[in-house]
Amino acid sequence: MTIARIDPHTHSVVSDGTDTPAGLVAEAARAGLDVVGLTDHDTTAGWSEAVAAGVEHGVSILRGMEISTQYEHRSIHLLAYLFDPADAGLLARTERARSSRVERARMMVERIAEDFPITWEQVAEQVTAGATIGRPHIADALVAAGHVPDRSAAFAPGGPVANRTKYYVPHYAPDVQEAIELVRAAGGVPVIAHPFAARGRGLHPEAIPAAIEAGLLGVEIEHRDHDDDARAQLRRLAGREGLIVTGSSDYHGRGKVNRLGENLTAPDQLERIVAAGSLPLTGGGPAGVST
Repeated sequence: MTIARIDPHTHSVVSDGTDTPAGLVAEAARAGLDVVGLTDHDTTAGWSEAVAAGVEHGVSILRGMEISTQYEHRSIHLLAYLFDPADAGLLARTERARSSRVERARMMVERIAEDFPITWEQVAEQVTAGATIGRPHIADALVAAGHVPDRSAAFAPGGPVANRTKYYVPHYAPDVQEAIELVRAAGGVPVIAHPFAARGRGLHPEAIPAAIEAGLLGVEIEHRDHDDDARAQLRRLAGREGLIVTGSSDYHGRGKVNRLGENLTAPDQLERIVAAGSLPLTGGGPAGVST
C-alpha cells in the first residue's frame, strides 16, 4: 500500500458531528487524508453518501460504527470496522441503543428545562433527519437558546449535559464483551476507542484480557484523550497481545476542537483491519487502497 495518511475515527451529522458524510469526506481530502473512517454512533446510515464522496474526492472510506457499550457501569466506546451492516444480531442491539437514546434525551430535556428553558422541539431542530440523537444535540439547543456559549461548555463538569449532574440520565448499552462478540459474528473488526481516557469512557486494564478472549482485535492508542503514560501502557499491552493499534482524530466537525488527521494510523495496521474484516475499503483512494 502507498497510503501516507489514515484517520479511521470520525463522525458526521448522522450521529453527533456537524458535517454531512459528503462534507466530512471533502474536509478529509482538504486535510490531505488518503483514508478516512466514518464511525457514527450506533448507525451505518452515512456509509453510502461517504463512499460516493470518496469516489469524487479520491479518498478511500473505511466503513465503521462506534458502538456505545458498558463495563461495570462505565461507558466504553467500541469501534467496529468492515462488518455486515445487515447482520441481525448487531442490528438488534444498535436499534435498541438508538431507541434508548431518544427516551433518555426526552427525560434529560425535561430535567434541564427546569433550570434552562428549552423544549423538545428546539432539540429536534438540531437533529438531521435519520440521525442518532444524543446529548450533543441537547447541547446545541442550549447554545442556540443562549444558555451556554458552545458544546464544550455544556459538557464541562457541572454543565447541563455533563455526567454526574442532576440532569443526567443513562441509556441502554450492551456489555462490552457481548458487543465485541456481536461485531465478530457480523464479520467485523472490534477496536476499543480511547480505552484509557480519563473522561468516564475508560476501560480498566483488568478488563482487557476478558475483552481479548471475547474477540477484541485492536486498541486506539494515538488519541487526544490519552496522555503519554496511557499511550506507553497501551503500546506495551498491544505488543504483548498482538493487537492492532490505531490513531485517530475522533473528528466531530465544529462539535469538538479535534482536527482531522491530528492522529493517524500506520498503513500496516490498516492492512490488518482490512484483512480481518468482511468488507473491502471503498471510495476513490490511491492505487492499492481502493477496491
